[in-house]
Amino acid sequence: MKHILLLGAGRSASVLISYLLRNAAEQNWTLTIGDISVDHLVASLKPHPFAKAIAFDIFDEQQRFSEVAKADLVISLLPAMFHIHVANECLKQGKNMITASYVSPEIKALHAEAEAKGLTFLMECGLDPGIDHMSAMHVIHHIKEKGGFITSFKSYTGGLIAPESDNNPWNYKITWNPRNVVVAGQGTAKYLENGAYKYIPYHRLFASTETFNVLEYGEFEGYANRDSISYREPYGLEKIDTILRGTFRRKGYCEAWNALVQLGLTDDTYKLESSRTMTYAQFTEAYVPASVEGASLAERVAAYLGLSPDSDIMYKLSWLGLFGEEAIGLEDASPAQVIEKLLVNKWNLSPGDKDMIVMQHIFEYEFQGRKKRLTSSMVVLGEDEVHTAMAKTVGLPVGIAAKLILQGVINHKGVVIPTNAEVYGPIMHELVEYGIHFVEEVTSLEVEVH
Repeated sequence: MKHILLLGAGRSASVLISYLLRNAAEQNWTLTIGDISVDHLVASLKPHPFAKAIAFDIFDEQQRFSEVAKADLVISLLPAMFHIHVANECLKQGKNMITASYVSPEIKALHAEAEAKGLTFLMECGLDPGIDHMSAMHVIHHIKEKGGFITSFKSYTGGLIAPESDNNPWNYKITWNPRNVVVAGQGTAKYLENGAYKYIPYHRLFASTETFNVLEYGEFEGYANRDSISYREPYGLEKIDTILRGTFRRKGYCEAWNALVQLGLTDDTYKLESSRTMTYAQFTEAYVPASVEGASLAERVAAYLGLSPDSDIMYKLSWLGLFGEEAIGLEDASPAQVIEKLLVNKWNLSPGDKDMIVMQHIFEYEFQGRKKRLTSSMVVLGEDEVHTAMAKTVGLPVGIAAKLILQGVINHKGVVIPTNAEVYGPIMHELVEYGIHFVEEVTSLEVEVH
């Protein structure tokens, strides 16, 4: 009998929980699910005597010790900032751990000790990061094994809304942490292009996009994400000329989001005065020059941004409610928190809505004296507003990895990410059973290399 402790039961956990419950009897598992609130799990767990849900406080040291002590494997889907507390407890008690989040410097520092203790801390095993690593490494290894040399790698992922549920002017709805949607891209994006280092500061990020076509789903725009350069080494691409990892949105989204950035409405570094009683119009008013006689707030915003008042961008801003007289109702809110509240109301998934995950890798490589391009694309559609494509693509890789660790199939020790074929191979193989697969297309660039 093996016991799994899952910490975190938010919107990304639904499919993972279903997977663990489905496999528990056959694999001889018991399952404890812990989160601040677990009321939404009570009904679904009733038919499963081997599973229970508990109210869990990550800062309760005694509870943290007690629950980890019972586990053979700990899965953390808590907010990323809390993973270090879970990791330290697992290290002390000699327990394996899985997360879907990026490896933080604090957790990376635990590598040597975890490795020495024979523990596996498998990180970045969700969607992005996760499936992006696994699918990219599958292609990278294949090209290298047949003698090719990769010169360029671009990779984009987007959590979007399925075409049949796309009914707002932003062509977007929230399927993951709404705060992360607001602060996405803050900082400076770094990547390599034709051998030159490139840096895009936040205030220019959403004006620096490329357009891509993905299978039969039409056009998407991609912007650079975080630090792409750091992935050269884990991907084994130290000599590559171009490497860029980015995010997909539908056409038109980025230019409208850029308007919010230029106004300063996504800043999360300070608090607004009287934000509880301030209206959204007053909030917006605070970021544009003093009133011009006879000009409306929307007209002054348009003038400040260099836009026509009847432009698509201005329509999107108005549709969000930035010019409305409703009170914000948040105490000591940052501008980003005000925008987050608007977005949660306007971009919420409605009953029956389906989301969509879109991922595309574009490789350029040299093989037998010729240059080729390999495009690898994945589209996954959600079932409804609960069993989303986001939950599916985040949760299933984690669940499969949990099974493989408990079976002894994954044996890599220390803090690891799924870039090794022994890790990603069996995970990707099972993902195909759930409709998560890639379509590959190879084209010649028709340039002979001498």
